[in-house]
Amino acid sequence: MKTIGFVVNPIAGMGGAVGLKGTDGKSILEKARTLGAKPISPIRAESFLSGLEHVKGRIRLVTGAGRMGEDEALNHGFTFTTFGERKEETTAEDTKEVAKRIKDLGVDLLVFCGGDGTARDILDSVGTDLPVLGVPTGVKMHSSVFAVGPLATARIAMEFLWENLPLREAEVMDVDEEAFRKGRLSAKLYGYLLTPYVPSLIQGAKVESPMTEVEMHNQAAIAIYIIEEMKPDLIYIIGPGTTTRTIGDLLDEKKTLLGVDLFCNKKLIAKDVNEKEILEKIKGKDAKIIVTPIGGQGFIFGRGNLQLSPVVIRQVGLKNIIVIATKHKMVELRSLRVDTGNPDLDDELRVYVKVITDYKQGQMVKIE
Repeated sequence: MKTIGFVVNPIAGMGGAVGLKGTDGKSILEKARTLGAKPISPIRAESFLSGLEHVKGRIRLVTGAGRMGEDEALNHGFTFTTFGERKEETTAEDTKEVAKRIKDLGVDLLVFCGGDGTARDILDSVGTDLPVLGVPTGVKMHSSVFAVGPLATARIAMEFLWENLPLREAEVMDVDEEAFRKGRLSAKLYGYLLTPYVPSLIQGAKVESPMTEVEMHNQAAIAIYIIEEMKPDLIYIIGPGTTTRTIGDLLDEKKTLLGVDLFCNKKLIAKDVNEKEILEKIKGKDAKIIVTPIGGQGFIFGRGNLQLSPVVIRQVGLKNIIVIATKHKMVELRSLRVDTGNPDLDDELRVYVKVITDYKQGQMVKIE
């Protein structure tokens, strides 16, 4: 029987839909709850376990008590052992302690559910002493220890446990949340974890676009085309990124670099909005979403823009999504990806889309 360490950070990702860009710190968590944030990590943890259903008789879980994995293991009928005490509120120290106990016990693979902050906690606890794989559930997702989604994590885990996948050192990155909320991206490499390697199912580390003169001219050309195509009285929901920010720059409007902003009649009408604010603004109105893929990863939904939730995407309509990216970025990407948290919506989005790459130019790209 194979043994999987299983650690869930129950608050990971709660800040995303409400526009807080993370949940590090008690005050931010309380603010997220005040704004109506709902836990998403337990749902994605259960999605991962559902991918192991047909082999659960051959797996034993070693997990944290209560909301740190025990609840999900119970719901899916896995054989398991728990460490720690059931708590209503868990902290990074709880994650570290459970991970250390799992390491001391010895498992075939440690799977955690969280974001970059949780990856750092796991790194502090286990280092490169055992293989680790992340279920992406956080807001900040710069590390390359994560699979592209919960079911992909389950698939990698099974292939590693029974087919001897190779291991590689995967970067653990994290950003300064305070700087992030102020529109400054300050990412740092904290170390490496040993991760089973399946290139098509593991996300890469986030790569920043080079700010060369050619790149900036390309961004400007894309922005000019988007501005020329903007329709009167239609709301444009514009996601984060340097390429999307250029649209605001050319309109002489202060679009946020790392937030989602609303434009109408070529004016900024709402800045750094959350899911609720988007839904209120577009209710009964026509709207379009403009997004750019994350460099090195290819995600257009589900990383860094959780405000663009499945509910928002459905209300806007799949035909009203505009994808923009510079030629340099598209050369670096094999495909585009989505991980909205809604498997049915993800399946509907997995089609060929036109990516605008220059003034009146584009290319058809598959979303995987």
